[in-house]
Amino acid sequence: MIKLKDVKTVYFATGYTDLRKSIDGLSLIVKKQFDLDPFSNNLFVFCNKSRQILKILHWDYNGFWIYKKRLESGKFNWPKSEQEITSSSLKEFYWFLDGYEIRNGKAFKEVKQRGIV
Repeated sequence: MIKLKDVKTVYFATGYTDLRKSIDGLSLIVKKQFDLDPFSNNLFVFCNKSRQILKILHWDYNGFWIYKKRLESGKFNWPKSEQEITSSSLKEFYWFLDGYEIRNGKAFKEVKQRGIV
């Protein structure tokens, strides 16, 4: 069963990736290029040069998942960053999938309940 609610962090591999790679190739990028653990409960998101296809690498307790999304029209607002990898929360990742641009990994701060005078 897919359990994304337990995902800690979503990592975006900025730049473009050859999406002919699958589990082994993408895991190797995560480990060797980004020095992160592909077996952690995180999502690792990769995008092709045309910005129309994403591949997402995800480890659950006994194996890897590869999710793939191809847009029929339009392009993903792929993060433009000087870094090789950037991160966001799962909520921000859902916004990204809905077409919003992730900027600086920040969203509006939650407003705590206040009293009414």
